[in-house]
Amino acid sequence: MIGIIGAMDVEVSAIKRKITSPVLTELAGCSFVCGYIDDVMVCTVRCNPGKVNAALCTQAMIDHFDVDKIINIGVGCSLAEDVVIKNIVIADDVCQYDIDITALGEPRGFINGLNTIKIETDREISDRLARIAIHSGEKIRRGTVASGDTFIADTELKKFLNSHFGAVCGEMEGAAIGHVCRANKIPFAVLRSVSDGGDEKAQLDYPTFKKIAAEKSTAIILKYIASEKTQTEFAEF
Repeated sequence: MIGIIGAMDVEVSAIKRKITSPVLTELAGCSFVCGYIDDVMVCTVRCNPGKVNAALCTQAMIDHFDVDKIINIGVGCSLAEDVVIKNIVIADDVCQYDIDITALGEPRGFINGLNTIKIETDREISDRLARIAIHSGEKIRRGTVASGDTFIADTELKKFLNSHFGAVCGEMEGAAIGHVCRANKIPFAVLRSVSDGGDEKAQLDYPTFKKIAAEKSTAIILKYIASEKTQTEFAEF
């Protein structure tokens, strides 16, 4: 079963509408919808924005549904000059930029327990998402996606995240989802469509472009699900 997590309705509502024989389950304040798309079992949910919401939702999904991979989809901001609005970003790894225990001698973003700064995504899932996006005519960027409990709308913060972490995209959930998946040994990927530039114009650009950006990420994940069916049929053959 593929688990699909988005922070907002605009990121997951179209996927929910595609599910046949849907079963709704309420857990930890989240509405999980499980069923089939193109004969592929999926479970999708809106986690609500923020790292704690994302982590809570991810653990509930892992604990109560038989997911063998989780893909986080949605919108994000650009943190690099060569990433612009409507581009697709597929994470090679994720980091939590707002973890700061540098006063105790650890580097910025260091995750105790996992003992790393960056969490690698699953290469096979990410590569397939990238191929699908390219074949769909999208301009893509691979790289680090940085997560924190801040809507990034500050040029100085944007520059810091790019220079310090090498991040090309910023958002509020992906690294928390990745943290939980790594702890539970569940393969995961993060797909973002860029809705704004992460600068002082972000508050104007985001409402304008978030729906368009969300539709792009939805289209790619639906094609990924269709490709999952094809792979299964090929394996059976």
